[in-house]
Amino acid sequence: MSILSIVWNWDPTLVMLGDLDIRWYGLMWAIAILAAERVCNYTFRREGLPPRTLESAFIWIVLGTFIGARVGHCIFYEPEVYLPEPWRIITDIRDGGMASHGATIGIILGIWGFVKRNHLPFIWGLDRIAIVAPLSGAIIRLGNLFNSEIVGYTTDSALGFKFVYHDARYAWYEYAGNVPQEIIDTIPARHPAQLYEALCYLLTFGLILWLYLRKDLGRRRPGFLFGVAMIGIFLTRFFIEFLKERQVDFELGMALDMGQLLSIPFIILGIYMIVRSLMRPEVSDVGAVVEFANREYAREDKKRGKKGKK
Repeated sequence: MSILSIVWNWDPTLVMLGDLDIRWYGLMWAIAILAAERVCNYTFRREGLPPRTLESAFIWIVLGTFIGARVGHCIFYEPEVYLPEPWRIITDIRDGGMASHGATIGIILGIWGFVKRNHLPFIWGLDRIAIVAPLSGAIIRLGNLFNSEIVGYTTDSALGFKFVYHDARYAWYEYAGNVPQEIIDTIPARHPAQLYEALCYLLTFGLILWLYLRKDLGRRRPGFLFGVAMIGIFLTRFFIEFLKERQVDFELGMALDMGQLLSIPFIILGIYMIVRSLMRPEVSDVGAVVEFANREYAREDKKRGKKGKK
C-alpha cells in the first residue's frame, strides 16, 4: 500500500492445469452458488419444505442464472458480434462476458419454472430468491475485483486502487506479475467500483435477512422482499455506474450507460412490488403455501406408488 492509494496487483488466475487456467472469478461464481444453496436450504427447511424442493430450485435457478447472464451480455453489450453469429454465445464463452441484468431475467424465468413444478406461488419464489441474490451478487463482484475488471474512473482518494493488471497489462506479463515500482508509480488510482457494489449488496442482504427473520415479511407481505432486493441491487448499480469506466465503445457519449438504462425497469419493478405488498391485506395464515405444496407432494408420491405396484 502506498501513501495515496492501494496497489492491487492480484493475479486473476488461481491455478493453471496445463493449458487450462482456472480463475478467481470462476471460483467466486462457485462460492456464490454454494452460498445461495446454503441460505436457500436454511429458509426452505425453516418453512417446512422437503429436500426435493431445494434440489428442484437449484437446477432451475442455476441454469437460468448462467444462460441469462451469458445471453444478456451478448445481446445487451455486444450484439454486433453475437447476433450475426449466435453460436458464438456458446463457443466463445471462455472469452468472458456475463451480465447481471441478463442473470436477473434468467433467474426470474428459472423461478417461474421451479414454482410451477413444485406447486408454489410465483411471488413466493421471487421473495425467497431475493434473500440470496444480493449475497451472491456481492461475491461475484469480488470476482470482478480479483479480475481487475469493471474498474472505476481515476480518483485522488486515498481509497483508490492502482489496478496493475488492468492499466499495465503488458508490463504485468513481461515481469510475470512483479511489476517494478517505477511502473506502478505511473499507474493512476481508480475507484474500486466492484468493492463499492459488493459492500452495498452485503448491506442489502443484511436488511432483507432481517426483514425475513425478524419481521416475517416473506410470508406476511408477499412481494415485499423481492421489491427491496430489486431496489437495493439496481439502485446501487445505477449510482455506482457514474464512477465506472464505460464497458463498451457504444456507451461513450451516452448520458446513462447500458447498465443504468437496464437498471431503471428493475428499480420501477421493485417500487411496484413494495407498494403492491403494502396495499394488500397482510397474510394471516402464513403456513398455507407450504402446507398446500406438501399436500401436493404427498399426492404425487401416492400416485407414483400406485403406478409402481401395477
